[in-house]
Amino acid sequence: MPESSDSMNLELRVLIAGGGTGGHIIPALAVARELVAKHSAEVLFLGTSRGMESRLVPAAGFQLRLIEVGPLKNVSLATRINTMLDLPRSLFACRRLIREFKPNVVLGVGGYASGPGMAAAISLGIPTMAFEPNAMPGLANRLVGKRVQAAAVNFPAAAAYFRNAEVTGIPVRPEFFMLPTPDSGGAPHLLVFGGSQGARLFNTTLPAIARELFEAVHGLTILHQAGARHAETTEAAYRESGADPTRWHVSGFLDDMPARFAQANLVMARSGASTVAELAAAGKPALLVPFAAAADDHQTRNAEEMVNAGAAIMLKEPELADHNKVLNTLVQLLKAPERLNAMSSAARTQAHPQAAETIANRLVSLAR
Repeated sequence: MPESSDSMNLELRVLIAGGGTGGHIIPALAVARELVAKHSAEVLFLGTSRGMESRLVPAAGFQLRLIEVGPLKNVSLATRINTMLDLPRSLFACRRLIREFKPNVVLGVGGYASGPGMAAAISLGIPTMAFEPNAMPGLANRLVGKRVQAAAVNFPAAAAYFRNAEVTGIPVRPEFFMLPTPDSGGAPHLLVFGGSQGARLFNTTLPAIARELFEAVHGLTILHQAGARHAETTEAAYRESGADPTRWHVSGFLDDMPARFAQANLVMARSGASTVAELAAAGKPALLVPFAAAADDHQTRNAEEMVNAGAAIMLKEPELADHNKVLNTLVQLLKAPERLNAMSSAARTQAHPQAAETIANRLVSLAR
């Protein structure tokens, strides 16, 4: 659809507030690139020094302004008090920044800086939009959800927390949507990876069952991302297990994740929002183990959505202590190619190839 003359003449300035984790900032960067490429927007990020935005945003070529604000959830009473004391100062800083930058619209992506940034925008009458990647919104988005003009969510369950919510999905690299389907008649391949906080539990569980798993599943191979700090100990655990060393490989860090996904018949992973979105885009069946300490238990909610769609099986963290249960679950999945194919098809129904474009277009509409 051709852009209207209003859209083409609009000098679009967008403030993106929030960050913290990659699940918040990586999709935000994808939206920012879309705004610049398609709408010639000027984009400014607002974050904190403690979040990943302090590294990722400048590396992507965008300007970043920092405020001082801390967490309120899952922290000590002293930390909550300090955060509450910082809030008036952070709100004042956000209002001053908005007056300087004069954004047409503000996008809150969750995380420490999102709450003060969106609250300041709302108080100044600037159109605001919330982005929520998880099935259970974070505290910042829950606080402002009914006061924003629009929201972009990944799961329908999150829409109830916002005004004018649309299920847009999470922006994911295009490569994930173009992966070939592995040969279901060949030897199966299992990809295992956890986030920075999720690898350790996998690192102790998988080596303990590897030998029996290889005996039960003919030709199976495993690629295991253990995290840079745990690669040596995880590799040692595999060696000590007596598992055939030609059938497993441990890496501290895996690059080119789309290619790694392409080779896998099954993925064992955490259920952070970005991981779930990549699994859906790639059409990968998954065994998901939610990170139990995630705020508001949002990873469990994410996993439940994939399970309900027929795209995944979920095991809770305590269940990984029962090695027989983990072993039996993996064996049942890996020896059932038809079931894996059905899960793959179900995963693709949860994918949103146009997420970045849809979110950017909604921002332009709000600004107009």
